[in-house]
Amino acid sequence: MQLAPALRANDVDLKILPELSEADLEKLGLSLGQRKKLLKAAACLPQPSELAGPSAASAPSLSAVSSAERRQLTVMFCDLVGSTALSAGLDPEDLREVIGAYHRCVAETVARFDGFVAKYMGDGVLLYFGYPHAHEDDAERAVRAGLALIDAVDQLQTSERLRVRIGIGTGLVVVGDLIGSGEAQERVVVGETPNLAARLQALGEPNTIVVGPTTRHLLGDLFEYRDLGTVAMKGFPQPVRAYQVLRSSAVESRFEAFHSAGLTPLVGREEEIELLLRRWQRAISGEGQVVLLSAEPGVGKSRLVAALQEKLQAEPYSRPRCFCSPHHQGSALYPVIKQLERAARFARDDPLAVKLDKLEALLAGAATTTEDVPLLAELLSLPSDRYSLAALSPQAKKERTLQALIRHVENLSQRNPVLMVFEDVHWIDPTSLELLQMTVDRVQQLPVLLLLTFRPEFPPPWIGQPHVTMLTLGRLNRRDTATLVERVVGEKVLPRAIVHEIVDRTDGVPLFVEELTKAVLETGAVEGDAKAVLSRISPGALAVPATLHASLLARLDRLGPEAKEIAQTGAAIGREFSDDLIRAVSPLPEAPLQAALEQLTASQLIFHRGSSAYSFKHALVQDTAYGTLLRSRRQPLHARIARALEEHFPDIAATQPEVLAHHFTEANLTESAVAYWRKAGQRAAERSAHAEAIAHLRNGLIVAEQVADPAERACRELELQLVLAPVLIATKSWSAPEVEQAYLRARDLCRQAGDVVQLFTVSWGLWLVYQQRCEFKTARDLLDELFAVARRSADPGLLLQAHHAAWTTLLNLPEPTACRAHLEAGLTLYRPDAYRAHKFLYGSHDAGVCNRYTAAAALWPLGFPQQALAMAREAVSMARELSHPFSLVLALVFAGMIYQHRREAEPALEQAEAAIAVCAEHGIAPHLAAAGSILRGWAIAERGQAVEGIAEVRGGLAAVEPTGVRIRRPYYLALLAEALAWVGEIEQGLTALAEATTAVEETGEQRWEAEIYRLIGELTMARPGGDRTEAEAYFRRAVDVAGRQSAKALELRATMSLARLWRDQGKQRQAGDLLAPVYGWFTEGFDTPDLREAKALLDALQ
Repeated sequence: MQLAPALRANDVDLKILPELSEADLEKLGLSLGQRKKLLKAAACLPQPSELAGPSAASAPSLSAVSSAERRQLTVMFCDLVGSTALSAGLDPEDLREVIGAYHRCVAETVARFDGFVAKYMGDGVLLYFGYPHAHEDDAERAVRAGLALIDAVDQLQTSERLRVRIGIGTGLVVVGDLIGSGEAQERVVVGETPNLAARLQALGEPNTIVVGPTTRHLLGDLFEYRDLGTVAMKGFPQPVRAYQVLRSSAVESRFEAFHSAGLTPLVGREEEIELLLRRWQRAISGEGQVVLLSAEPGVGKSRLVAALQEKLQAEPYSRPRCFCSPHHQGSALYPVIKQLERAARFARDDPLAVKLDKLEALLAGAATTTEDVPLLAELLSLPSDRYSLAALSPQAKKERTLQALIRHVENLSQRNPVLMVFEDVHWIDPTSLELLQMTVDRVQQLPVLLLLTFRPEFPPPWIGQPHVTMLTLGRLNRRDTATLVERVVGEKVLPRAIVHEIVDRTDGVPLFVEELTKAVLETGAVEGDAKAVLSRISPGALAVPATLHASLLARLDRLGPEAKEIAQTGAAIGREFSDDLIRAVSPLPEAPLQAALEQLTASQLIFHRGSSAYSFKHALVQDTAYGTLLRSRRQPLHARIARALEEHFPDIAATQPEVLAHHFTEANLTESAVAYWRKAGQRAAERSAHAEAIAHLRNGLIVAEQVADPAERACRELELQLVLAPVLIATKSWSAPEVEQAYLRARDLCRQAGDVVQLFTVSWGLWLVYQQRCEFKTARDLLDELFAVARRSADPGLLLQAHHAAWTTLLNLPEPTACRAHLEAGLTLYRPDAYRAHKFLYGSHDAGVCNRYTAAAALWPLGFPQQALAMAREAVSMARELSHPFSLVLALVFAGMIYQHRREAEPALEQAEAAIAVCAEHGIAPHLAAAGSILRGWAIAERGQAVEGIAEVRGGLAAVEPTGVRIRRPYYLALLAEALAWVGEIEQGLTALAEATTAVEETGEQRWEAEIYRLIGELTMARPGGDRTEAEAYFRRAVDVAGRQSAKALELRATMSLARLWRDQGKQRQAGDLLAPVYGWFTEGFDTPDLREAKALLDALQ
């Protein structure tokens, strides 16, 4: 033992002792004799091949295990305490026997829990739970194995008393790579979990288990713990929370162990609860009932039982509850024994006599034979001389014990009705099944409801009996699933996009819903815009939660290697996959491939839909299967899928390019991936699926960054930016910062590539940004560039788009004559079939539709209200024929404005509401939806609902502001001022008009300037004691501006306002002389309100 301090001081233990040389030992200060003795002991340490025991015999060979894969694994590290002192104090042969006994004890003990001995390391042993086969309770198995191991090692008959420390960690690892050769072969685990387990064991006292936070979460309240707090550990950047496992807890059921924090309110089970309550009413009337409750894991069997008990809590009844266990399927009557112990209220430290007293109290009045108490005392392993029991054969004793248990139920039912629950019958032991058969038969004449829960793989033998009801619990529908998400979230709010993602991925399995929702909540990313929330959620947060991973992986592992490989291949293809595609991709021959598909279908992990399609039962099953694939296997698999789709499924390549884009991306084939992302974005944009288009194009931009050649990379990015910018226009606005950024980036790329044609498209996009911001000087400079490029190229399509830009800018300045010239030139160039794609490149709208509604907007102020209306109607009709939503919204908004100009509120309202509806339906054009709201507000106010209308106009103005669009703001403010004047809010109206004049001065958008001055004059006169001289000045100014702009319609309005003022001042003749020539100029529109009022005023003046 005198060697121990020297070895301990230099961190020498049994793991590294065999590696030390005599020179190493001499440096430690050991004498020659001590060195020889230690080296001899090290040579005698047992090797792994000498440790074959039951676990080694039953474990799969290393060669039989599939290749390396990613999986969640629970790792145990078991270390022998005091091994250094042990090695120094024992004879080498004695040491060999002790270590060998210890290793065999570890192997035999963990084998009972299906643990896998990965490596012996002198005094330490590394063990896996969840490899090579996963179980849904691997973390629990590891802890139960650890508790059993502490007891087993402590009881070893060795010359020295042995004690161990155990650490257990759970996490994602890569496991399965085979290293070494011969007897030294092992499957290694890559990841931090083995290191975590080793660090955790070092924290513990002798004969204790320490677990990490993930393991603790997976264990729920199955055990009692001592919180060790957060501990700094070498190799881990952040402190790790650690827990010491004390013992198994006294919790009644596994369900309660994992729901100690409270139950989520039951959702979508009203019919099932009603059925159970009806069966309960029959039972309490003396007509005993049995309900067989079958459901997949996680669907809510135990939660439904709890809900029934909640409903009955006000009634007097007995409720014996038996819980079958996956770890005690070979223990006779285990669930019944545990139920009796709970019912008798046995305490852990009760002496034998106290337990017998409690048992007698429990059975008081229940026993109808003198042997019942002794039989049940023996069942509960309570040996005593208190009772005498006749000698019986084992079979006779079993039969009498079962009869005693039946009599106990009968006695309970004589006191109160009984709700007897047997949970998880799929794990039942054979003797308990016999008892259950007897109970099912006996309860027919008792006030008992026997409720049995089990998974679909258990075949209940009682179906068809008159008092037996089969109740299969299905998954929740989408509405109920979304409701459950809301209940889990509580007072917090998840964006709708996240809720939909959870609903899609969980397929109505309540456990999946709860766990996935909690996983998202734990990220803290639950507030704000959905896209922002998604960006803050880690990639794993919407993956399979740790609480579900093990159970899903266990089902996959049970399939065998070939079926599992097909599941992985199918998962890489997607949630659904066709028979033809899986055969084109899989390297398996026909027979094993077909067998694997049939096995997957039989396991109900996938469904066979129709004659040639398969789909995963749950998205999380797909995620679990895919998650086991290493990246080195994923990439070639995705490449095979992509090539198969290209070569054998051209329809999918043409109609679903995003599918090929995804597979080429995952295969790291960047050029093909970028090309397909662009096709996918373009196709989505053409179908007005703008959100999808943006997602596809942004995916393409991310992948394009990986293109190696700089010139090629610039070209690919340019193609994507030019498709993306118009889609952003449709969903954001013409002037949104994202649109400007896309075009500015595209311009840089064009200049790098020297691409003049594409530069035209980019310059057009930038022109639109600045035009809509009312930065007219910059916009006009870009117009010159556009015409220069178009004329040099001699491309009529480019020339059409140059005219398109010009007529839009000149409309708003306004320069009506020049505007009409460009409209006419553009009309001669427009060919709908030839330029069909233009609406996806230039402003996200069709040039022909724009030509018509711009013509309408130009014709009305020029004094042609009928022609303007005809053009507006033609624009709407043309947009509908094109089935292009953005073009339609623009046409509807401009049609609404034409009706507003004509002072026709009802049709203006109709057009505005139609525009708003299209925006809402397609999720586009927030700036145009806001324009629709402004027009609707004006129309509502004009027909008498002024307060409501004013509020809507204000709301529309506020909605336009964040879009960056400034065009037509003076016009919108004039509409607001007019509506305010109708309710006598003169000062507020004048404030709005002052803001409008400021906007005109700042931007140069003068199209509505004359009307603004006229309204200022009208509101000035409407003030108490209004200054008529000031009002006259504004009217004269309005007349002058309208005349200078050739805006006859606005000149007519301003002239009428001035004529009315003069009439009221007694200048009747002058007023008539002023109005007559303006009115006389008009040749159409005499049924419009303005011209009717002008005619009436002129008649009165004459």
